[in-house]
Amino acid sequence: MLASHMASDLVSIIVAATYLASFLKIHKNSLQNDTQYFGAIVGRVVNRIGGAQFTLNGVHYKLDANEKPNMLHGGRKGFSLLTWNVEKYVKDRANPFIVLSYYSHDGEEGFPGNLLVRVTYALLEPYKLSVIMEAEALNKATPVNLAQHSYWNLGGHNSGDVLSDTVQIFGLHYTPANNQLIPTGEILPVKGTPYDFLKPHKIQSQMKGLPRGGAPSGYNVNYALDEGKDHKLKLAAIAYSKKTGIGMMISTSAPGLQFYTANYLNVTGKGGYVYQSHAAYCFETQGFPDAVNHPNSPSTIVNPGDLYVHNICPDLNQQINETHFHVKHCSVTLTII
Repeated sequence: MLASHMASDLVSIIVAATYLASFLKIHKNSLQNDTQYFGAIVGRVVNRIGGAQFTLNGVHYKLDANEKPNMLHGGRKGFSLLTWNVEKYVKDRANPFIVLSYYSHDGEEGFPGNLLVRVTYALLEPYKLSVIMEAEALNKATPVNLAQHSYWNLGGHNSGDVLSDTVQIFGLHYTPANNQLIPTGEILPVKGTPYDFLKPHKIQSQMKGLPRGGAPSGYNVNYALDEGKDHKLKLAAIAYSKKTGIGMMISTSAPGLQFYTANYLNVTGKGGYVYQSHAAYCFETQGFPDAVNHPNSPSTIVNPGDLYVHNICPDLNQQINETHFHVKHCSVTLTII
């Protein structure tokens, strides 16, 4: 994705692999799990499911434990690695869009029921993108929790780490996790913790208080978004890079947001640039991780006859600067005919 810088230049702000080479490498290795998920739609369930198992309506389901002993991002053959159908593509109008679909069969990666999934990408304005994820459970109740997994570096994809960027996250609470990143079941206030981005902060200024361990230091945490139960679009996060003056707002209908500072990146990407730890951040709007095993989390179960809908709207707004975060909601008025 490109954004304007100084009203003249274009800056590539999506951190990504060399797509064709990565795709061929993945398939050559028998669909081994892609550990980065660059720009993918992730599912049937994003994030982790503890023990790769859950019980629904009295039936116990064992899933593909691709991050043993847990499931991560839908399993070894999750939605990010599969071929989607193009249902509709319109480019010659004010709001160009594409509609993709995928039919997920009963038992795929261990999940129950047949599921029809559609994703619509639409450009609403020159720098405002809408992603609408929909899913229909066709014959059995099943967990559904889709996410769009873009990596952002507003300073430019090859500008180094993002730790000097300023971030604001509209979540009063977060869901702490154990050393395998499985939620403990608690929902705790962010106030007074390193996870408090209720006011804008540089990422590096908050990191010093994070727990230390064997993994690279950084954020990989789910926030419970304010007003997150009404399924309407609300502002979830704002980010700004002083390197380019580019700011971004993320609005979503989801109840949660995973803030991830690319702690494990070490891969060659666009133009041969080597992305390393903290070279980007992800704002993965989502249902809560491991929600199927935590009754106090917002439900991710979709029953036959119900429609799962999840909207995310990244808006690259030039009115954001380091001292003034201009707050507004992303309104989606998109009609596909």
